[in-house]
Amino acid sequence: MVNAVEKLAVLSPFNQSVIEELNYNGASDVEKALDKAHKAFLNRDHWLPPYKRIEILEKLATLVEKNRERLIEIAVKEGGKPYVDTDIEVARAIQGVKLGITAIHQLHGEEVPMGLTAPSVNRMGFTFYEPIGVVVSLSAFNHPVNLIVHQTIPAIAAGCPVIVKPAPDTPLSCIEMVKLIHEAGLPEEWCQVLITDNVNAEKLATDARVGYLSFIGSAKVGWYLRSKLARGARCALEHGGVAPVILDRLEDFGSIATPLAKGAFYHAGQVCVSVQRVYVPEDQAETLAEALKKEAVKMSVGDPMDRGTAVGPLIRPGEVARVSEWVNEAVAQGATLVCGGSKKGDYCFEPTILLNPSLESKISREEIFGPVVAIYGYKELDDAITSANSLEFAFQASIFTQNLDNALYAVQRINASAVMVNDHTAFRVDWMPFGGRDSSGLGMGGISHSAKEMSRVKLMVLKSPRLA
Repeated sequence: MVNAVEKLAVLSPFNQSVIEELNYNGASDVEKALDKAHKAFLNRDHWLPPYKRIEILEKLATLVEKNRERLIEIAVKEGGKPYVDTDIEVARAIQGVKLGITAIHQLHGEEVPMGLTAPSVNRMGFTFYEPIGVVVSLSAFNHPVNLIVHQTIPAIAAGCPVIVKPAPDTPLSCIEMVKLIHEAGLPEEWCQVLITDNVNAEKLATDARVGYLSFIGSAKVGWYLRSKLARGARCALEHGGVAPVILDRLEDFGSIATPLAKGAFYHAGQVCVSVQRVYVPEDQAETLAEALKKEAVKMSVGDPMDRGTAVGPLIRPGEVARVSEWVNEAVAQGATLVCGGSKKGDYCFEPTILLNPSLESKISREEIFGPVVAIYGYKELDDAITSANSLEFAFQASIFTQNLDNALYAVQRINASAVMVNDHTAFRVDWMPFGGRDSSGLGMGGISHSAKEMSRVKLMVLKSPRLA
């Protein structure tokens, strides 16, 4: 357990140099933040009306655009995602702020019909939304700007005070975003940042004053925190996945190799919906492997600030060692190493393709969270679907096919929260529902969906003898 005088060293994942040192927040800071946020929520006279929230978000979108290059630089240095992809991430963040404005417009109730029975005459019924209370957001490292947007903007849209704890690997992007939120006009007590350890993070998330927990991270931690939440508190849990892709019999794999490679090796595979398992008719497996190899070997690996880099470092050196161990295990157990398989320096790992690894290998059973994709041959489409559904994870999946019947058949039978047809599993836009099921999570993200989850419905029934 830490106290406020200890330091968090924020390291570059590319060379482990110290970017900045931050003070940890201790238990007293957690208590102060909760007290400020809860008092803000209880003081209804000072709730921010919708028009004011809209004004703040409009100004915030302008500020994020104005500070775009600075946000990119901070995120690349601390997170290691290549510049070109981080540029897209910040563009998404700007769009996410604007979607918060749309979410405010969508937070409206409906008329509940009365007079349908004799006891309900002389009445009118309406529902409307109210903020759920204090929101606590525990974030992850892999999208350090956009995840903060997804975990703060819906709360602001819903009218909830929010306390965000960024990942210890990437706190600087969060701090910078929250500064811009305050500059846009949101009072400080309505959006606070805490840099703290896991013990204090648990106290923060499970406090009785918290109405909603937004958690992105490991399933073990997420499900544990859910079991400790206060009565009435809601949560959204976003955990890992092992995104399966099924390829129907195709004449040419050239057109799909590029999106598959992007979906597999984007941000060095450190994405919960990265392409990890690809199922292909067994007599075409080697052909696909070679097509995918042509794309993988073209990808430049190295300095994320270099505009030509496609695959940057893993977040920590220990992750490089782990990924290497898993790949070596798969090869030792019979997998064919098509390409890659080696560290590049101390902090990067080559885009790696494995053909037909053992189903007992870690690669086949767990989330790799690294730049590795495994290809498996199958006999019948149902066999591929069964294999895709064989693990406890269920997030996004996809099928590539020119057969509409097969597409619809697979979409219905694959256990996933979303199935892409003729696209890779990592596709996402920020207005669509996004979240895992089974061990992969609970609840739905997406700006407008989260804003509604952070709200409560209240019903008003008006009785008057003048009503029919």
